[in-house]
Amino acid sequence: MDPRPNFFAGPYLDRRVEAREDPEWIAAAWADAGSRYVLSQGTAQLVSGDPPRAALLTRELPLVRSAPAASLTLLGWFQGARCVLIDLPRGREIEPPAGTRFEELRPLSALLPADEAALLAYARALSVWRARTAHCSVCGAPTAPTRGGHCLVCSNAGCAEEFFPRIDPAIIVLVSDGERALLGRQASWPPRRYSTIAGFVEPGESLEDAVRREVEEETGVIVNGARYESSQPWPFPSSLMLGFRAEAAPGSEVRVGGELEDARWFTRAQLQAGEALAPPSHSISWRLISRWLEGG
Repeated sequence: MDPRPNFFAGPYLDRRVEAREDPEWIAAAWADAGSRYVLSQGTAQLVSGDPPRAALLTRELPLVRSAPAASLTLLGWFQGARCVLIDLPRGREIEPPAGTRFEELRPLSALLPADEAALLAYARALSVWRARTAHCSVCGAPTAPTRGGHCLVCSNAGCAEEFFPRIDPAIIVLVSDGERALLGRQASWPPRRYSTIAGFVEPGESLEDAVRREVEEETGVIVNGARYESSQPWPFPSSLMLGFRAEAAPGSEVRVGGELEDARWFTRAQLQAGEALAPPSHSISWRLISRWLEGG
């Protein structure tokens, strides 16, 4: 197994979970001149420069100083400095600090330094979760943050339900019959782009069961076994991609179904000749394909 972490993963952050339990963590952050602040508005993050870099702000900036306590989440320690997420109000016109701009992460992620991309991906996932959990799903009352912003509690004392960040597990699998790899494409993708088969894990289903079901649903191919490879956080909006390799049962024919526009077998020679447009190089899909191309 390749020991290198996937993009958006790795030891880029010291989370220091115990610091979230300090009721005075916000005061400690404001008092620390070394604290850095990541700003999000909706699903966009604050960046600067070209090529882009994560904009890590200090407490002196008015947009930071005016942030209400309820908008703060303690991310951890990034590059040795305390790092705090500030969620700015959605739908409001906000003038970013000079030299910075709000942009969506997905098209920028491969251009950012890997550790900064991972930090912003983490921040994005938390921002989306907070926005979708602004009200209690049990009684409808507003929620309020606690535990460093990593828990939202129903404000109705008779309910007091707690909500934690949600992660949606999804399998992604490179299926081969030895000499060929099974790849599919969605109609919304760029022309000629093909990728590995993927899908969400359902309740009451193991990861291996999800691999078998998704491959058969999407392509009609039966797989005999699945072997875990690696995982990748994918905050668009809240997935965890669990990568597998699987072997196709002999004689499996491709029958396209589900969300795919097309699925087919590709030999190594066909992929190396460019007969299919590869997925982005920072995706776990490309990692699965490239390892197969190398004979791994």
